[in-house]
Amino acid sequence: MAISYPQFIVSEKSPMEAKIIVPSSSSSASQASPSPPPPSSSMSPVVLTQDELKKIAAYKAVEYVESNMVIGLGTGSTAKHAVDRIAELLNQGKLRNIVGIPTSKKTYDQAVSLGIPLSDLNSHPAVDLSIDGADEVDPFLNLVKGRGGSLLREKMVESSSKKFVVIVDESKMVEHLGGSGLAMPVEVVPYGDLAVAKSLQALFEDSGCVAKRRTLDLDGKVPFITDNGNHIVELFFKKDIGDLNTASDKILRIPGVVEHGMFLGLATTVIVAGELGVRVENKS
Repeated sequence: MAISYPQFIVSEKSPMEAKIIVPSSSSSASQASPSPPPPSSSMSPVVLTQDELKKIAAYKAVEYVESNMVIGLGTGSTAKHAVDRIAELLNQGKLRNIVGIPTSKKTYDQAVSLGIPLSDLNSHPAVDLSIDGADEVDPFLNLVKGRGGSLLREKMVESSSKKFVVIVDESKMVEHLGGSGLAMPVEVVPYGDLAVAKSLQALFEDSGCVAKRRTLDLDGKVPFITDNGNHIVELFFKKDIGDLNTASDKILRIPGVVEHGMFLGLATTVIVAGELGVRVENKS
């Protein structure tokens, strides 16, 4: 399905060669000049905001959506653009018989307001395609997700998907998971959550880990509550945590841990939007 990107012109070259450009406002005047400017001056690069880059990646991802699909609807600022676009194409009649599986209450509310038909994993345990953002992507397409607090439902839906398309801007690309210095979330039961946090911190002591309960207030007394009624412990790393599968197993063995935000081997395609264009990376 061909998608027209609003406000942008994206070349039809291969993803690595794509350039995002718009005509210069002075191009018509330059044509009347007796001394023509160099060809490159007729088109000038655009400085795009992070949200515009997210929108471009989201629109590209929706090109993978076909009629009669069951679609996992991601959560977050990037995935929101994809949900908006799916609804737009449904209203235009370009997509038909789509069933959405939302990964959070927030996405559920958005989809309902846009008129997207919805269901759940009990009714549709096999999902054709999921589209979602990510907080970090490493060179092997492993992800950190869930800084918005929806990691459990996201992982349930996206691990049930035949294809999982991840949409990010280039700032989310890292050399190794945890490399951004930002949080890697772990969903835990409320009972003894601070004790669980201490166990998680000790687990990754060699990586300089600091574990903190996510809260809604500056005093740290009001915990963030997930859609499942759980809490979030955020892990901050100063060094590489090593083998990711080993780290995953160790985290999940701690009593009280529900799930972590490492999505290992789940992404089949990652769409990365940057100031120089859009590139598509597929799982090898």
